[in-house]
Amino acid sequence: MRQLILRSLLGFVIVAAGGCSYLFYPQAKDFTEKAKGGTTIETLINLTDMMEATAKAGRQGKGKDQALDDLHNQLHAFDNTICCVDKNKRDLPAYDLLVTHNKELWAIFKRAWKFKDDQPQRSQHMELFATEVRELRDSLHALQ
Repeated sequence: MRQLILRSLLGFVIVAAGGCSYLFYPQAKDFTEKAKGGTTIETLINLTDMMEATAKAGRQGKGKDQALDDLHNQLHAFDNTICCVDKNKRDLPAYDLLVTHNKELWAIFKRAWKFKDDQPQRSQHMELFATEVRELRDSLHALQ
């Protein structure tokens, strides 16, 4: 019984810690498929295009609407796709900048989620998110 609990716990930790998992956000996989490009970098660029459009569309929304939900899933799709970048590209400084922009996007999204019902705050955070996505796209082009 004790071994079963330990194995289950270990299995959960491995699944939860794995960055390339769609277990909790299965819709993220759909967005990844829609954004599929010839390379992983092209897929990431396509995802940034989607995120920017969704952030702009979600500025005037309120609450947990479709735009905010889609943006959340797109962000998970982007986060999951980063781990698939080629090893030789991961060694470049541009990849480090890409990781930093990704962390900034998560921080901005969490603030937008916090203020999802407060229209002026939500709009400002969604605009900031779109700006950060444009900077992220520039980093992706440098990595390409």
